Amino acid sequence: MDKVVFETKDLSFRDTIHYQDIRIVKNKVNFIVGSSGTGKSTLLRMFNGTLSPSGGEIFYAGDNLLEKDTIELRKEVSLISQSVYLFDSSIRDNFIQFYEYRGLASPTDEMMLEFLKLSQIDFPLDKDCTTMSGGERQRVYIAIFLSFLPKVIMLDEPTSALDKDNGYNVIQNVVSFCKEKEITVIIISHDNSLTEAFGENIIRIGGMNNNG
Repeated sequence: MDKVVFETKDLSFRDTIHYQDIRIVKNKVNFIVGSSGTGKSTLLRMFNGTLSPSGGEIFYAGDNLLEKDTIELRKEVSLISQSVYLFDSSIRDNFIQFYEYRGLASPTDEMMLEFLKLSQIDFPLDKDCTTMSGGERQRVYIAIFLSFLPKVIMLDEPTSALDKDNGYNVIQNVVSFCKEKEITVIIISHDNSLTEAFGENIIRIGGMNNNG
């Protein structure tokens, strides 16, 4: 039987969004799909403690999420939202500053380039992030957060700023890497082709729930 990393019971947010009970399967590729306004992004922010539910419960690895230290939780459960935040500096400096923020030793140039390659970024490390397109910045952000090797990585519309081929290749690389490292993946996407290609546990918010 599949292990569950996140589970919700009677979950609601601000008494306006009410969720069916949800199970996120460990070490699988979980897709959350549904129409706009059904609370998909809100759900991810509740999973990493950025938002708190107004009702119901969330369990992470069997423990009530409210009992978890939020800072430690976010080290294990990384959220890559649609709003990408990068410092106004080079790719290298961004890696270093994010690592310093977490109290970690800076990664080597080789390690940075390895993760940029995963994200389909072929820029030198001294490339200024302020000169990049939205899609390029999104991929640099993904590379940085993947490099932390979280237990769970959550991606909110990760291909929204990418063309179809780039989007498919990025998700394929991310999924392959996470499978190898036993990282649970949660993806919100409106791209049905990505859901069909990579989804192992498809959760439909605001409609029929399919845990197949």
